[in-house]
Amino acid sequence: MKKIAHIVDVDMGYGHARAAYALKDLSAGEIISANNYRGIPKSDLNMWQRSRKAYETISRLKPLPFIGDLAFNLMDEFQEIPAFYPRRDLSRPSLQLRQIYRMIDKGFGSHLIEMLRNEPIPLVTTFFTVAFMAEANGYPGAIYLVTTDADIARHWAPLVPQRSKIRYFAANGRCKERLMLYGVRESQIFLTGFPLPKELVGGYPERQLQKDLLSRICNLDPNGIFYDRYEKTIKTKLGPARCELNKTHPLTLAFSVGGAGAQKQLGVDVMKSLRREIRERKIRLALFAGIRTNVAELYVDAIKKVGLERELGRGVIVPIYKNRHDYFVAFSAFLRETDLLMTKPSELSFYTALGLPILIAPPIGSQEKFNSIWLQYVGGGVPMGDPRYTNEWLFDWLNSGGLARMAWSGYIEAPTHGAYRIEEIVAGRKSEIHPLPLIV
Repeated sequence: MKKIAHIVDVDMGYGHARAAYALKDLSAGEIISANNYRGIPKSDLNMWQRSRKAYETISRLKPLPFIGDLAFNLMDEFQEIPAFYPRRDLSRPSLQLRQIYRMIDKGFGSHLIEMLRNEPIPLVTTFFTVAFMAEANGYPGAIYLVTTDADIARHWAPLVPQRSKIRYFAANGRCKERLMLYGVRESQIFLTGFPLPKELVGGYPERQLQKDLLSRICNLDPNGIFYDRYEKTIKTKLGPARCELNKTHPLTLAFSVGGAGAQKQLGVDVMKSLRREIRERKIRLALFAGIRTNVAELYVDAIKKVGLERELGRGVIVPIYKNRHDYFVAFSAFLRETDLLMTKPSELSFYTALGLPILIAPPIGSQEKFNSIWLQYVGGGVPMGDPRYTNEWLFDWLNSGGLARMAWSGYIEAPTHGAYRIEEIVAGRKSEIHPLPLIV
């Protein structure tokens, strides 16, 4: 495997790292974390750690009444995404952006860029500060920045965007339009879609995805309501559906807690509501805590308290991982036999393109509110109901064929081949993948 580019993320939540994981082939599997690489200067490490701890602490406070809302709203206002309409010049730098550049002017990140300069191949990063560091320190190779939400704040564009060499991979059309309002030249923006793991897509055409989607629709449409209505369309795209033969796994719901672990209690509430259905093998529940062992332990304790200990590893699953790479690999593998994904509208919103209906947990932050809007716009997700009554509303939606419809809409409307488009642009290869329409 040839190394084509440096892939640089940050170990701060999962959003930026998940996008980088999908692009690992560009760097022959090697991904550099800007805030946690071998040899990082202590001053830089301390700067990154302070930023990460502040974000995670405030995110975990969010569920607390009054104090949590007050603290988070203050932080969210600092990185607010302005209203898109009316279209206007939004190129004036924000306070946060000016602070980032003041730190860079004092040497923040210069060691990382000097290290990368020894091999001046293209640099692809999923975090804006890294791109700014590279440009400010005169990195000689091409600099690419991958957007990781459906809409982005001003600090994603550089201080003087009109003169910047940074090129963007936009997750959707709104990101492209937003960057242009911030002053980025249109010639510097590529509309690619968010990079999804290639092992879940299976190339172009997306053979692996289609195979998994057919099995998923069989689970999500037990009464055949969706299939009867769209039989001709489904057969044209996926081939003949024979659900009695294609049922490869039980109906499976995956709940994914974010990197800060802010909504861990939500997973417990959902599990309690579904305990009878889990015992009766009507549904399998996977509670993904990522690499947070304390959250996984909380889930296991809660499972035991409601009498589901015998179902651990079968009807209810709590995976535990030592590092982000192991988590991403296993999570991708499990998604192949997952029918529903419940998560806050993070970067996982884009996973609806895999034909996964998203049950949207309450958003945390401005960018997640926009992700939720986009997800509902493409028809791939809907806000979840009261977690205490998941056993009621979830099966109503299932029996009506509505969840199968969401799976289909996400697959048809959301961008699927972001990783492939990005690889072809960075490697300078001609693409055979169809161009994306602007709005998605």
